[in-house]
Amino acid sequence: MTDLSDKQREAYEAAAFRRLLSHLRERSDVQNIDLMNLAGFCRNCLSNWYRDAAEADGVALSKEQSREIVYGMPYGEWQAKHQKEASGSQLAAFETNRPKDH
Repeated sequence: MTDLSDKQREAYEAAAFRRLLSHLRERSDVQNIDLMNLAGFCRNCLSNWYRDAAEADGVALSKEQSREIVYGMPYGEWQAKHQKEASGSQLAAFETNRPKDH
């Protein structure tokens, strides 16, 4: 593995995270339930992890604030614009593959 300073590693991780958020914002056609079923995480998980990191650093963020950071808009607005009703097969797959902490 390449020797990176802590500062470089954090900068590259932050850049990768920003690119992931940008990608997910562009791919609003990909539903959260599909992400959960295929990868075991979704946009809401990312917002929870972001909020956990902020709180670990002593910064209080609400669920709504962290979701707006991840979604790039208020969550309710994103839902109205992009979220579709989950199919029976999607819900069944979610129940089978649901992470233990959800």
